[in-house]
Amino acid sequence: MSREPTKSAQQPPVVKSATAGFARLDGEAFPAFEAGWVWLVGAGPGAPGLMSLLCYHAMQNCDVVVYDALVNPDILRWVRQGVILEYAGKRGGKPSPVQQDISLRLIELARAGKRVLRLKGGDPFMFGRGGEESQALAKAKIPFRIVPGITAGVGGLAYAGIPSTHRDTNHSVIFLTGHDATGKMPANVNWQAVATASPVIVMYMAVKHLGEIAQALLEGGRAPKDPVTIISNASLPHQQVQATTLDQAGAHVALNNPPTPAIVVVGHASDWREMLDWYTPALRENAIG
Repeated sequence: MSREPTKSAQQPPVVKSATAGFARLDGEAFPAFEAGWVWLVGAGPGAPGLMSLLCYHAMQNCDVVVYDALVNPDILRWVRQGVILEYAGKRGGKPSPVQQDISLRLIELARAGKRVLRLKGGDPFMFGRGGEESQALAKAKIPFRIVPGITAGVGGLAYAGIPSTHRDTNHSVIFLTGHDATGKMPANVNWQAVATASPVIVMYMAVKHLGEIAQALLEGGRAPKDPVTIISNASLPHQQVQATTLDQAGAHVALNNPPTPAIVVVGHASDWREMLDWYTPALRENAIG
């Protein structure tokens, strides 16, 4: 004998407020941002509109924001007035704070009773060193919360009209970084295995070493004419997309000098771009996203 659907399955949620717009969120029971806590929060790939509600909530309730280089300045203008902003950005090839010093600063601020927002571009755990920083907090007995963000390897591709997965193209995707802690091409990546492990490879921070990476992938058996797409400043009005092939990737970078930060996509996921390139110049006029 079949059971009848539950009431919740039959009816939509009850609207409790007649207030319109974002003001409806004011009465919601967001988690408390307590003194002495650190929230490690992903702000998304760039466009302010892609941040989460918890990210915005944290910006309205923190005492200090320790932010990365990849956080869009237009996001920081939404921080509550009076909050202290501390820059702690790390960019390859440029003078940057030492990671240990950043972690120690988070601990210092939390022990001083501050509500600390550690704001990162993309997602804290996707090549954002959030794992290292949360480990340091855990060892220091500092309470923390992780707020995931939209990573550029997914959201950035979407703004370029490239689905990271598609049933007709790829059922898997590999995410990897194009440089290690020393700033060089990662030596501990098994490039021969990576070359044929997935139809699509998405690489962060890979423009500088793209020629070397492409050669390693070719030596591992990747097809020379596999498409390579470089998405610079993903989701922002000045987003730029360049296309080449794996065997020409190094020469293309040398000739065209793609702007960074950039995401590199290897594989036929980019075949959909011609049809799905929705982020038109007219839409880019709105900097929110």
